[in-house]
Amino acid sequence: MKANEAKLLNFLHKAPQFVIPIYQRTYSWTTKECEQLWQDIVRCGSNDHIDVHFVGSVVYVADGVSSVTDNAPLLVIDGQQRLTTISILLATLAQLVEGEPKSGLSSIKLQHYYLLNPLESGLKRYKLILSKTDRDTLITLVDNIPLPATPSIRIQQNYEFFRNKIKDSHVDMVTVWNGLLKLMIVEVALDLYKDNPQLIFESMNSTGKELSQADLIRNYILMGLEHNFQTRMYEGYWYKIETKFGQEAYGTQFDGFMRYYLTIKTGRLVREYEVYDVYKDFSQIQRKQLSIQQHTEYLLAELYEFADIYCAVALGQETDGDLKRAFDDIRELRADVVYPFLMEVYRDFRSQIITKSDVLHIVRLVDSYVFRRAICGVPTNSMNRTFATLAKQIDKTHYVESVEAQFYMLTTYRRFPSDDEFQREFQTRDLYNFPRRLYYLRRLENYNRDELVSVGEYTIEHIMPQNPDLSSEWRRELGADWQRVQSTWLHTLGNLTLTAYNSTYSDRPFSEKRDMPSDPHKGIAKSPLHINEDVRHATHWNEATIKQRAARLAERGLKVWPSLSVNADTVKKYMKKYTRQEYGIEHFASIHTGKMKPLFEAFRQAVLDLDKNITEEFLKLYVAYKAETNFVDVIPYNDKLKLILNIPFIRIADSRGICVDISNKESWGNGEVEVTLKTIDEIPYIIGLVRQSLDAQLGGEE
Repeated sequence: MKANEAKLLNFLHKAPQFVIPIYQRTYSWTTKECEQLWQDIVRCGSNDHIDVHFVGSVVYVADGVSSVTDNAPLLVIDGQQRLTTISILLATLAQLVEGEPKSGLSSIKLQHYYLLNPLESGLKRYKLILSKTDRDTLITLVDNIPLPATPSIRIQQNYEFFRNKIKDSHVDMVTVWNGLLKLMIVEVALDLYKDNPQLIFESMNSTGKELSQADLIRNYILMGLEHNFQTRMYEGYWYKIETKFGQEAYGTQFDGFMRYYLTIKTGRLVREYEVYDVYKDFSQIQRKQLSIQQHTEYLLAELYEFADIYCAVALGQETDGDLKRAFDDIRELRADVVYPFLMEVYRDFRSQIITKSDVLHIVRLVDSYVFRRAICGVPTNSMNRTFATLAKQIDKTHYVESVEAQFYMLTTYRRFPSDDEFQREFQTRDLYNFPRRLYYLRRLENYNRDELVSVGEYTIEHIMPQNPDLSSEWRRELGADWQRVQSTWLHTLGNLTLTAYNSTYSDRPFSEKRDMPSDPHKGIAKSPLHINEDVRHATHWNEATIKQRAARLAERGLKVWPSLSVNADTVKKYMKKYTRQEYGIEHFASIHTGKMKPLFEAFRQAVLDLDKNITEEFLKLYVAYKAETNFVDVIPYNDKLKLILNIPFIRIADSRGICVDISNKESWGNGEVEVTLKTIDEIPYIIGLVRQSLDAQLGGEE
């Protein structure tokens, strides 16, 4: 490795050519990073007291430790974002500079020194060759010709940003030029045969925009491969994945896709920050007896398959109209945690294990489950665990029935809300401040409609107005108790509708909103929407009519978001058969007949009262209390109960400081936190600690 300080423009001038390897990420700087660079350049260019400004490093690979005076193209390991952005700015200056050279600034110099190799032809003519997605767009900017039909979004946006800055700001181009002359870098040349580019790449972050988990994974898979095979793998798989996602979605959605893919493959939740590390471990497990090339192609082929599935399910690329509408509804609910399960279901559909109607039934069941829970106020933080493992519990010979059975067996914090609970909450909940309010109104409107209505052109109307200072007409309409009626029912289902004339209605009396005598076609009575049927026929609008309309819409809601069709007898065959416990309380003398019995019984009851789904299991060395798995284990002694809490020690909130970190100690039980219980008076505080362990287990990551 060889490192030198260098003026950035001198570095560009001397270098024959920079090539961005195909395993590098596409250009990703936004106008935010460009704004920072622009401010730095202008500040340096306008201040004679600033001699240099450091903008980071450029790391490249040469055949040996060499300088940029060699003729071979240099493969950029780190620094492509800065090199590309400076090249865009230089190309923009070259287009806009006019007249005779001033302070060394001219169009020809900008092009021939920093953007082109004027004596070369073909791709060798250009100083910087980007990856496939970005290459043609930068070349057209340098050549000052029209952009390609499908340009690089980021390059186009940043070119327009710099063009507007130069043309519209009060900054003289000479100031910009002077600022560019002061930019400094550290050039780092790697020896391909002595240095490890992958380890160096992992340890670096580009200034202003960190590497994504997807960036690291792409480099991990493709870096170091033989050139021809590397090119075939990139063009045959990875570039197709990038194209499938599209430039914007690839930058924003790919890390999420990798989380869901790894959840499917490993059977556990994967957090955002650990995607790369989990993937490296997972890929090595998959290696088996395959050669490097066979292993690489296997990994990429599977990634491409699941990426294609994800794009169909989560990005609206499904071509079948019925399936697309069902997937779009899930996406509008923003229930991303369901994707690991739905991706597996859709994969089984593609493999002809289940039919299209089965997929539709399951997707609508998931839709129902998510929406009913939201309406009923059931905490959502357990759903990621539910859907992470759901597919593994399915009997694929009775696919739909077993999916329904699994939902049926979910209880308390994971439950599938009943018709009674859903119908009751749907009528009385504040639905105006509900995050997906257009979603549920659209679904209600389009139930049983042959020609679906897009609600994008409509806004939500409160039939009874929001204004707390209601007019005398509205007070008479609502009755003597109008304030209670308004506060109780204002934002509920029965009082909300869709209209294209919200501003026209304002706080008008009900009869005017309904009929609009001055412009009848705008009245609710003339509305073509089904959800306005009750409103158009109403003669008054008061508490009774609001409740009646809510009841009818909620009845429709039971059909839009249906319940489970399986019964308890069917579910029995899917229930796990547990063997009888080998041990019982009599195995522990101190809590069965000894002096710790009253303390244990009091603690035991307090734990079981935390949630009705908690189970108790007597094991050889301790008593386990479980929700999804053990959250507290009790080790009985003659004079105390030792409790092991299954929560990272760093996460426990212990104001009394009685917890002990046992993360690096051998211990019976499961967890990193140990606490001792000796008296009944200590139970309330210790139950607070136990609850933290339970909540951590049931909560997980959203």
